Amino acid sequence: MPSQAHILVVDDERDLVDLVSYNLKRSGYETSFAHDGRQALQQISKIHPDLVILDVMMPGLSGTEVLTRLRSEPATAKLPVIMLTAKSEEVDQIVGLTVGADDYVTKPFSVKVLMARVESLLRRSRGPTQGRQTLELRGVHLDLGTHQASVDGEQIKLTVTEFRLLASLLQADGRVLSRSALMSRAMGPGITVTERTIDVHITAIRRKLGPWADLVKTVRGVGYRIADEPDGAEESARA
Repeated sequence: MPSQAHILVVDDERDLVDLVSYNLKRSGYETSFAHDGRQALQQISKIHPDLVILDVMMPGLSGTEVLTRLRSEPATAKLPVIMLTAKSEEVDQIVGLTVGADDYVTKPFSVKVLMARVESLLRRSRGPTQGRQTLELRGVHLDLGTHQASVDGEQIKLTVTEFRLLASLLQADGRVLSRSALMSRAMGPGITVTERTIDVHITAIRRKLGPWADLVKTVRGVGYRIADEPDGAEESARA
């Protein structure tokens, strides 16, 4: 992974921005900062960062509003984003993931944990993929080299994490993957997230797959699998 990745830190707590920026620079990253949502959008348009660390709760334009705008624009639809959320506010985490966050870290957080999440997300978004370079099933097509996804020939916008989750399921060739296995395959070893996080990502993937949403099956009490045929023992439409 290139050490010169440019990371934008967005938070209205200036001390926190200074702390995170300092540690990112020590790790070899270039950094920029913004203290509100509108400034963040301006910075992203200007510097084209490789990753954004984005606080949820900010005056004016919130982090979720910023993320919604990023995901609606082709130029930033796949920009890796880690959201910072209050530890007690699970609803913020769910909303953030629903609108397209790749990962989240709860406040107060360990700087080491945040650095690990940054490294993991950059590796997932940039690293070469081993094995087959294309994955196809029915009308769903993934190009692992370019991180492009399409449904019935029409390109769809998947976040880095959504792409990796769907690729992991397709590569499993119908085998059931537990939520923990999916976390490890899609987000990297040592990254801990709740099962609810995976469920929210899967719900988003199904929505974007449109007519092929039922390819992603829920195996009750276990996890998920890709299945080409319906199975009465599985839920095909709910996470």
